[in-house]
Amino acid sequence: MASRVDASLEVAVFAAPGKYIQGRGAIGRLEDTLENLGANIPLILCDPVASQILGDTLDRIPDAVRIEFNGECSPEEIERVSKEASESGVDALVGVGGGKTLDTAKSVAHPMGLPLVIVPTIASTDAPTSSLSVVYEEDGSFKEYRFFGRNPDAVIVDTAVIARAPVRFLVAGIGDGLSTYFEADASSKTRKQTMAGGAPTQAALAIARLCYDTLLEYGVAARLAVERQAVTPALDKVVEANTLLSGLGFESGGLAAAHSVHNGLTALEGTHHYWHGEKVAFGVITMLMLEERPARQIEEVVDFCLEVGLPVTLGDIGLEGVSREELEKVADLACAEGETIHNEPFEVYPEMVVDAMLAADAFGGQRRDELEGIGRKLPPVAG
Repeated sequence: MASRVDASLEVAVFAAPGKYIQGRGAIGRLEDTLENLGANIPLILCDPVASQILGDTLDRIPDAVRIEFNGECSPEEIERVSKEASESGVDALVGVGGGKTLDTAKSVAHPMGLPLVIVPTIASTDAPTSSLSVVYEEDGSFKEYRFFGRNPDAVIVDTAVIARAPVRFLVAGIGDGLSTYFEADASSKTRKQTMAGGAPTQAALAIARLCYDTLLEYGVAARLAVERQAVTPALDKVVEANTLLSGLGFESGGLAAAHSVHNGLTALEGTHHYWHGEKVAFGVITMLMLEERPARQIEEVVDFCLEVGLPVTLGDIGLEGVSREELEKVADLACAEGETIHNEPFEVYPEMVVDAMLAADAFGGQRRDELEGIGRKLPPVAG
């Protein structure tokens, strides 16, 4: 595992996967991609649902060793898969499934020096393109980030597979992508070290802005397409935003308060039934309150979240009636040393975060009431 470069170095870094392939039927490129990487005996780490969807395609990969993901990107699971890879004598690794499956694949392949191909079957996070993994405890609480020296060799995204997944996955990915521009914007002001190992680049900030604009313009239409299992231009754009634009934007543009709030929220059991992007979406609204963004901008984000079905209140992420003491626990973790909340262009301390979460909750609830009061039909928030 590679450590990051000294943050004091005035060096900008842009990181990206070796190749990104997206479109209807893109999974058909997997065998050729492995051949181009010189892989003869790949290990395919696949979650159970992805195995059902793509089993026939994966069975056609010659001499592949296929094992099932156990459900959590934890140190124990990483050790189990690493042992299997070592004992099987594989020469490449393919991760197939959701974000935690893919992060586990990265946590195995990179330390072992194996070529890595990432095949997301949902568009729920921006994990596929990055050179880092988010590792959790077995109970689902956040443990740590792990950083590696390189990005995946290839990422293959089949939009026909994405369209058949439950709509909640796409919406969660939109929530994760929604944070990209705001966090990169904060990091660009302080020029703090990004996950790529240097200061933010202008390219990353431009990509992050494109991600935000794409989601606002096409997010609702993409949701409607997935509800009908249809591959449309809007879905293509949003899948690219969720996966590639958000991935490049966060890794080389920087993270800030939204993801730190997410990490703190994982400590409360009530949030464990909610997905990464759903908690990040609430973290975005909290971040906007923390930064004292203009009311018009906060309203734009909250209204979009309501229109696409993302959480805007604490109750939406399982914390109805949460006490201030519990929120203080969240805030303490969000402000822990090394957390990305310290990339904000001002000093942040826990009391500020608690107040920002409460303000976000109040604003989100009030805005929902206002829209419903004028007859706006809003999709339900998953839970």
